[in-house]
Amino acid sequence: MSQKKILYITQEIYPYLDETPISNTSRFLPQAIQEKGKEIRAFMPKYGPINERRNQLHEVIRLSGMNLIIDDSDHSLIIKVASIQAARMQVYFIDNEDYFQNKELLTDKEGAEYEDNDERSIFFIRGVMETIKKLRWVPDVIHCHGWFSALAPLFIKKGYADDPCFRNSKVVCSLYDESFSRPFQPDFAGKLRYDGIGDKEVEAVKALGTIDYSTLMKLAIDYSDGIIIGSEKVDPELIRYATDKGIQQLPFQSDFEQYSEDINRFYDQIDA
Repeated sequence: MSQKKILYITQEIYPYLDETPISNTSRFLPQAIQEKGKEIRAFMPKYGPINERRNQLHEVIRLSGMNLIIDDSDHSLIIKVASIQAARMQVYFIDNEDYFQNKELLTDKEGAEYEDNDERSIFFIRGVMETIKKLRWVPDVIHCHGWFSALAPLFIKKGYADDPCFRNSKVVCSLYDESFSRPFQPDFAGKLRYDGIGDKEVEAVKALGTIDYSTLMKLAIDYSDGIIIGSEKVDPELIRYATDKGIQQLPFQSDFEQYSEDINRFYDQIDA
């Protein structure tokens, strides 16, 4: 029996960024799952402040060079990779000069959220999808962390639904105690167009109205096969929404060793 493959799509990983509940989980959970016998890949954005020399990032030429079209504009996809030696774990970085190299994380130095965070998120998710296709690596379970990865379930279940790499993948989304204050741009829905995301899907997203944090995470829940509670405090409205949808859930567990065991079993249950 072949190893199950788990793909992690996350907005942050320690030590490349500061310690947060998301960055710590995204650092230590893949290692724990790998040690339990599964094969893992981890992806995050290559934000401008990440020091490439100190963290020993290098570009993967064979994976880079593709252009992704978002809102009728071409954007060059650059793939970089680094290793966390203690975990025997590689991390792939999605990079682009306009969206990431010349910007901070999700807010500028004054703390203002970027106006184009919607496009940055779309580019990040599609960049991950296209890189996985080039790697010809077929994930059994895809686990998303942080709102910046929240569009992944939609793209996996609709945009890439017919692709052999993702056709049978199950999607799990972790919910955290996080938010953002600046809603996505009014024309956001139209930027989602890609293969299986056509008029029907775009109109459905438009019908949601303003895309704020809660609406975005509900959209992620709509296309997820399972939900993991990633923080002690999570918006109860989101938990109720997932419950009403009948989506399998895993509660938060403060003991990380037990939590990783529970998550490992949850992956197997979702993928059964």
